[in-house]
Amino acid sequence: MEWLKNLNWAVVMDQLNVLIAKLLPLLASAGVPEEYRSLTALGILYLGVTAVVVLFALLLLKLFTPPRQPEKREDQVEEVTDDSSAVEGTAPVEPEPAIEPEVEPKTESEPDPKPALSLVERFKRGLSRTQSSLVGRVDSLLRSRSAIDEDLIEELEEILITADLGMPTTQQLIKSIETGRGKGDLASPEQVRQLLMEELKKILIFDTKPLDVSSAAPFVIMVIGVNGVGKTTTIGKLANQFALAGKKVILGAGDTFRAAAAEQLKIWGDRADVEVISHAEGADPGAVAFDAAKAAVARKADILLLDTAGRLHTKVNLMEELKKIRRVLDREIPGAPHEVLLVLDATTGQNALTQAKLFNQAVPLSGIVLTKLDGTAKGGIVVAIAAEMQIPVRFVGIGEQLDDLRPFDAEMFVSVLFDKD
Repeated sequence: MEWLKNLNWAVVMDQLNVLIAKLLPLLASAGVPEEYRSLTALGILYLGVTAVVVLFALLLLKLFTPPRQPEKREDQVEEVTDDSSAVEGTAPVEPEPAIEPEVEPKTESEPDPKPALSLVERFKRGLSRTQSSLVGRVDSLLRSRSAIDEDLIEELEEILITADLGMPTTQQLIKSIETGRGKGDLASPEQVRQLLMEELKKILIFDTKPLDVSSAAPFVIMVIGVNGVGKTTTIGKLANQFALAGKKVILGAGDTFRAAAAEQLKIWGDRADVEVISHAEGADPGAVAFDAAKAAVARKADILLLDTAGRLHTKVNLMEELKKIRRVLDREIPGAPHEVLLVLDATTGQNALTQAKLFNQAVPLSGIVLTKLDGTAKGGIVVAIAAEMQIPVRFVGIGEQLDDLRPFDAEMFVSVLFDKD
């Protein structure tokens, strides 16, 4: 312990003060309040010294602890001298080891791979809740009646409203049924069911320009929506689909307000092997749109997908920012954005329709993406949006997999809903 007595404690304290002085700026940059910085620095030093002492003690234990003797195996047999054998001069006879029969390893049968579901079957699985809520209740009502009377029509109206078709759409369908009944065209409940199918197809299939990403180069898609609807995930899935189709895609991380939004989009970009243009968190979204547009032109990209910050549709200043981003895109790429997709959460029902109306006032919409359709019984909102806004539903989400974001097919949608199998 002589070295401890000869230790110059003044030098030690000076070194500690130097370390504390170096830690204080780091703690300041980390956001530690000034009154707690010195105490925090001392705490860090204390923890560091404690760790060093513990490691030193463990090292000493390892050095001075004698190695453990290997245990004798039970199957080891000690050599025993047989006195009688020694006298007679004969060595003990060791028994020959028994030959164990070889056991053939059991081969586990591999489970049969699950057969891949067809697109129709996946749609049917995704729309099962909506089918039960809407068509299942309609069928139950029609099976219980033999005649088409006022009571049947009233109950049918209630079912359509509660399935989130909305009042205007429901009134349109009920009017068609009453007209057919007045003309004598509806003689049985089954004919009512057939009429509903035909009317829903008319509502969903209307004259609109299809999404043609080859109509411009680069084709700019601006994606908007409130937080939590699956906007960034939708962009990632779209990028993956376009990339698999041989398109050169660039993503613009315009959501600079939500924490880690750009990082999330970069993960999707890595999965799809596409480039992501991003700025630091809190940067001007218009600047991101500018750089993304410049990059898309310079790299001769086929498609630019621009993410935007999720915002409440009731906040006027945030909605005004969408107009600014649109102007920036149009200035750099005349005619852009060529498509404005609003992402809606199908589980919100009629609130999704309200969002669509308010967003459409700020930035004219050209298409709807309806996510989480597989997790709700409110799939009737698809019909309500098409009927009241005349905006096509471009894509629907029917699952969590990459290819579960599907182009919307109105005829398939209605056929799956009214499928009796």
